Amino acid sequence: MPKKAALLIVVVMLTLSVPAWAQTHSEAYKDNIYQTGILKPTDSALKVKVGDPAPDFTLVSVSGGKVTLSQYRGKKNVVLSFVPAAWTPVCSDQWPGYNIVKDLFDRNDAKLLGITVDNIPTLFAWTNQMGKLWFPVLSDFYPHGKVAATYGVLRSDGTSERALFVIDKRGIIRYIDVHDINKRPPLEVLIRELEKLK
Repeated sequence: MPKKAALLIVVVMLTLSVPAWAQTHSEAYKDNIYQTGILKPTDSALKVKVGDPAPDFTLVSVSGGKVTLSQYRGKKNVVLSFVPAAWTPVCSDQWPGYNIVKDLFDRNDAKLLGITVDNIPTLFAWTNQMGKLWFPVLSDFYPHGKVAATYGVLRSDGTSERALFVIDKRGIIRYIDVHDINKRPPLEVLIRELEKLK
C-alpha cells in the first residue's frame, strides 16, 4: 500500500474512530478523572534537539521489571510518549487511542514507551481502568521526573509536558513534539515521522 494511501486511512480512521471510542471509554470512569482545567500550553525548556543521541534511561514498568531505552538500539525505532499525569482527561484518551493503531507502529518497526511521573500503584489503577495497553507504561516517579528533566520536559509543577520523541534504531532523536498540554498530538503526524525512518 502506498504511503499516502496508508496515511489517508489513518487520518480517516482517527477522525471517525478515536474520538468516539475514547469519549465512550472515558465515560465508563469519568467520575474518577481529575479535571485540571486549561493549563499553560508549555512550561519547560527542551534540553535535547533533533539529531542528538537520545539520553538513555531505565525506568520501572507497571507490568513489572525495568525497561531501558538502549535495549531497543539496533532493533526498534522508539516513540517516547510523555504525558502529564494519570487520571486526567486528555491523558486518559491519548494512550487508549494508541491501541487502535498498534499495527501502524508494528509496520514502522516502532516500540511505544509511555512515561509519566506518577508512582506505580497510581499507574496500575489508572491503566487497569483504561483497559489493556499494548505498550509498556513506565514510572518516572523516583527520583521524581528525572527522565523528563533530562529531556527538558519537566514542568514547574512537577508533572511532565505532553511530548513525543521519535528515536531511530541508532538511538538518534529524529522528531520532537512538545505539544499543547491541553490537546492530544495528531497521530497522523507521528505516523508520518515514523514512515520517514524506513
